[in-house]
Amino acid sequence: MRNGSERDTAAAAAARAGDGAASGSADTAGGVHGVVPRDTVAAVVRQWQTVRPDIDTGPMEVIGRINRCAALLQQAEDAPLRRVGLTRPEFDLLGALRRTGHELTPGELARETFSSGAAVTKRLKQLQERDLVDRRADTRDRRVSHVGLTDTGRDLVDSLLPDQLAYETVVLAGLDADGQGQLSSLLGELLQQLEGRLGLSPGFRG
Repeated sequence: MRNGSERDTAAAAAARAGDGAASGSADTAGGVHGVVPRDTVAAVVRQWQTVRPDIDTGPMEVIGRINRCAALLQQAEDAPLRRVGLTRPEFDLLGALRRTGHELTPGELARETFSSGAAVTKRLKQLQERDLVDRRADTRDRRVSHVGLTDTGRDLVDSLLPDQLAYETVVLAGLDADGQGQLSSLLGELLQQLEGRLGLSPGFRG
């Protein structure tokens, strides 16, 4: 676990990552619900409306912002994970094993984390080298392996999760509780629709 100064550093980094989104959402005339966003996507939309006033840019205003937020969050990385040399996809694998509470095959891990089989294989190799996971061959089919957390891996996830959640709380600090609830609900509806079209079970599996 980190000391106070390390937590403050991570919180400051998270705040910087969220500053752009928070500062770009405050004009009071026009727009949806009386707000005109001034973020980078709004600028892109205005440019398209100038050269192609005949098209509806509504979808771009939603999908563009989702993609932009994802890109900024990825660039900012996750301070608690970076501190221990983990990437977000690696942490997702460890988290999947921890929250399900039992061994999973690489294929099941790929589905749980929405990753390709090749990517999961690479990440598992790196995690196994760090003694965070172990693999055992299936007794009936040697081509199938079962992956589980080591004691070291379980302890790492349990120690990281509170810090990671605290970091994400700071990232979202620009939205009040109602705003976060509304955003979560809307994103949940969109995710459920997308998962339904892809034949996936609705809900969070990352």
